[in-house]
Amino acid sequence: MEQSCGLVQGFHGSIKLADRMRILRQKPVTIWLTGLSGAGKSTIAFELERQLVAQGHACYVLDGDNVRHGLGSDLGFDPDDRHENIRRVAHVAQLMNDAGLIVITALISPMRADRAMARDIIGAGNFIETYLSASVATCARRDPKGLYAKALAGEIPVFTGISAPYEAPVDPELVIDTATLTPGESVAGIFRYLREHCLALAA
Repeated sequence: MEQSCGLVQGFHGSIKLADRMRILRQKPVTIWLTGLSGAGKSTIAFELERQLVAQGHACYVLDGDNVRHGLGSDLGFDPDDRHENIRRVAHVAQLMNDAGLIVITALISPMRADRAMARDIIGAGNFIETYLSASVATCARRDPKGLYAKALAGEIPVFTGISAPYEAPVDPELVIDTATLTPGESVAGIFRYLREHCLALAA
């Protein structure tokens, strides 16, 4: 009988990432979409997933709203809980990358330090920070979930861009201006980046 469950953490199977990459014919990466609520993260993430799958790639979206129904159901939205939510998602993304999958995350992830932590967990070579750039005014005009109106009315006490800060990336791998680009154009921009840098799309 094992003396400590922690010993299991040191075990590794005989199947290596290179084996999975050969089977799946792709390099696993995490495309980390960050931006304000309403910037288009979920829409772009799921359309990107659809197009990748159509081209024969194995991928999965870790959407912020969906994650909070399960993996982060015990967490709120204060800085510590946001940090913990991002830590958990990053570890899941890293495991999925190790399984050979392309991962697309769609989280506001407002703080630079938290995104840097996610990069460290996932690995800099597998992390593509993608900033979906749209101003508070633009996102508030869209307001697809009615959240900005509630935040401005004081019904949501902590809301990024209104009562809580968003720290835009300083040097992301990719910037997509969703204030001027359609979702289709935004996805096309991500595809161009992946092809040009040979990060995810295998020949």
